[in-house]
Amino acid sequence: MEKVTHGRIIGIDVSRDWLDIHCLPDGLRHRIPNTDDGHIAASDLAHRQKAVVCFEATGGQEWRLWSCLEYTGVEARQVAPAQVKAFARSLGTRAKTDRIDAELIARFLIFRPDAGRVLPAEHLRLLRALTTKRAQVVEMRKRLLAQIRAHQKSGTEKLFDADRGTSRTRRLHRRRSCGTHRSRPGRYQLGKFQTPLLGRLHPAPTKRAIAGGRRALRHVLFQAALVASHHNPTFKTFADRLRKAGKPHKVIITAVARKLVIIANPLCKRQQEWDPNYV
Repeated sequence: MEKVTHGRIIGIDVSRDWLDIHCLPDGLRHRIPNTDDGHIAASDLAHRQKAVVCFEATGGQEWRLWSCLEYTGVEARQVAPAQVKAFARSLGTRAKTDRIDAELIARFLIFRPDAGRVLPAEHLRLLRALTTKRAQVVEMRKRLLAQIRAHQKSGTEKLFDADRGTSRTRRLHRRRSCGTHRSRPGRYQLGKFQTPLLGRLHPAPTKRAIAGGRRALRHVLFQAALVASHHNPTFKTFADRLRKAGKPHKVIITAVARKLVIIANPLCKRQQEWDPNYV
């Protein structure tokens, strides 16, 4: 079956860390590191045996070895993995190890001495590396875009479910206190936020620190205070008085917010709507 046209063949199975070597016709085996020193050792072995070296394309793992062999004057061939695999099937070989692969590669080149290709020119190798890199980046970009779209769709659905659940809960468990929240001038609704303490607070809360608590509720309270300080006559007068006294803007809004809580607390406790005369 075999057409022996070369005196000596060295088949190499190239992996990330190792070079598994099989020499024909004597059948010698070697395993050396896939490093610069290992490449020099493989080149020296090929020179001593005056052999042709062959190996499969392995996605770039073989390029440094190939360059070293060509630089030192060793004839080297890169063969197609599909052809070696078909050759192995024709021999009935099913087992697969690095040593077996190295022998199969060597025997394939004996059977097909015209197979394989020599090392391309340096600029062609660089072009191929850049082309391969670009293809990888394009593929990665496609996967990332698909993931972003999937996450965006999932996030939109979850947000819709949360909004729908919130609306349903409001309709089923609406309290009159929500009406109290909305009845205050300023047109900024506090009722859509949880305010369980309103109606149970001390009649005149005096805590001076505003840090802590629920951040979302604190922010919406400040928004209500900001609107009230510009559009409600009573709160606007109160805020203007503080401005004339030289108080900073944040202090003014905090004071208005405190005043809103003081007013809302008894209204919620008595389940009453806003009374302008209460201020």
